[in-house]
Amino acid sequence: MRILPLIAALSFLAAPVPSAAKTIVSFDSGDHIAASLGDYLAARFAAGNHDYAEAAKLYQQALSRDPENPQLLTYAFFYAASAGEVDDAAKLAERLVVATPDDRAARLTLAIAAMKRHDYKKAREEIAKSAKGPFTSFTVALIDGWAAAGAGDAATARADFKQLHAQKSADGLAYFNEGMLAELLGDKDGATAAYLASIEASGPTPRVIEAYGKFLERNGRAAEAKKLYERAAEENGYTIVTTPGLARIAAGQIPDAFAPRAEDGAAEALFGIASSLNDEANRDISVLYLQLALHLNPKLDLATILLANRCEALGKFEDAIAAYEKVSPSSPFYRMTEVAVAVDYARLDKSKEAIARLEKLSKAYPNDLETWTALGDSYRAAKRYDDAVNAYNRALSSLGEPSKKSWPLLYARAVAEQETGRWEKAEADLQDALKLSPNEPDLLNYLGYSWVDQKKNVKEALTMLEKARALSPQNGYIIDSVGWAYYRLGRFEDAVDALEDAVQLVPGDPTINDHLGDAYWKVGRKLDATFQWSHALAFGPDAGEKAKIEKKLKTAGE
Repeated sequence: MRILPLIAALSFLAAPVPSAAKTIVSFDSGDHIAASLGDYLAARFAAGNHDYAEAAKLYQQALSRDPENPQLLTYAFFYAASAGEVDDAAKLAERLVVATPDDRAARLTLAIAAMKRHDYKKAREEIAKSAKGPFTSFTVALIDGWAAAGAGDAATARADFKQLHAQKSADGLAYFNEGMLAELLGDKDGATAAYLASIEASGPTPRVIEAYGKFLERNGRAAEAKKLYERAAEENGYTIVTTPGLARIAAGQIPDAFAPRAEDGAAEALFGIASSLNDEANRDISVLYLQLALHLNPKLDLATILLANRCEALGKFEDAIAAYEKVSPSSPFYRMTEVAVAVDYARLDKSKEAIARLEKLSKAYPNDLETWTALGDSYRAAKRYDDAVNAYNRALSSLGEPSKKSWPLLYARAVAEQETGRWEKAEADLQDALKLSPNEPDLLNYLGYSWVDQKKNVKEALTMLEKARALSPQNGYIIDSVGWAYYRLGRFEDAVDALEDAVQLVPGDPTINDHLGDAYWKVGRKLDATFQWSHALAFGPDAGEKAKIEKKLKTAGE
């Protein structure tokens, strides 16, 4: 059986990412320049693979041999900062701004480095020299405001944050920073108003819920905090934030301030910007902002987690694991990161490591849905189907009464059950899943194709599969299932039409090519049929399919 396989404009806030793949750095002649060129080419390769640390090292090596090369200096700076080597990046930025005084990324990095040293005056001087623009002004105002707050200039900080509202789509982020600032300044009424305004503008995001909840707890308003957490847990599922909060209230514990220093506020601001830059074009800029945020506050776990997420999006799973493992076991996000590490091990085809990690986690958190789900997926990937079924059983039991949330687990368990030869149980799970969520294309396809393949309920299956196709019209696997249902019903011309579409959408799938060959044979296109069967063989079918295809080709040639 086959399994189907904040602010957009903020992209302008930082300097463009150096495109090593597009720009050729010029070099003078000489043996040392030849060596520099070698480092440069290796650095380009590393940069193209988003290996920030290696790119930073190699660009700096090239720069050491050709220190007056401005392009090498730009690359060396950018990749050092993106690798989290902010102190080294700041030294390179000092050189960079000599030639380009208003370089945005360099001035931002110098400002952050100064804030880390508590030199707020210097931080303000640096960010003031950044190039200005309709969107750059947002970052400048945020960093200047937090630096002014660190220097004790509350009036300037407030004025800076008022400017943020010029970008209407950024009201939520602006109010959030105003709330943190008001809390830092001891303005309780101002903090309450700003946090509530942030929730009104952008909805109850986890970060604002945590900040406002802790503020309420610290100021004798635990009953209000409890209601806030309970509502956020029920309506938005923010248990990772609300569970620790409710536990503190029950134990009578008072939390630390959310952003007790100006540096913490600036780190939150950078994190907020980075989280909004989630498209592929701005992924490198997002990484830069996250590294600057972590330089200011290494304990900002959400920035670490988002950095790992960015690495995953780039296919850098080992880097993602390294980032996740920086999260402390005492963090409320620790369990989530352990699950993520296991998933990344599975992506690296290290199923043993993934399973070992999740088995250990399941003992520590015996009722955790995500842990048991990930463990079931890992067992299934390792073809330990009985263990997968047991893990999915535990996950389903943690959910309690069946609901729409249950269908993915029922689907996953059905796949594992079928692999162990327990089709009746798999069929029942799939039907139960469809009752809970009747418009899931993958569910409709899996059950429908299973019936067609077993030559049972074919007319009912076709109805399901045509519905799946209408819901997901570009899914070649679903269209193949529709075509195969037509074939089973003797509608061979319709089968050819559907299967030709499926082959176009999913080229290189041996099963689809095999099906198309069968359909061609039935309509008398025997040469086309043998061509498709030959293609199916070339695409590497499993042993059972291979034998059947070879038999058809042999028969066709006789």
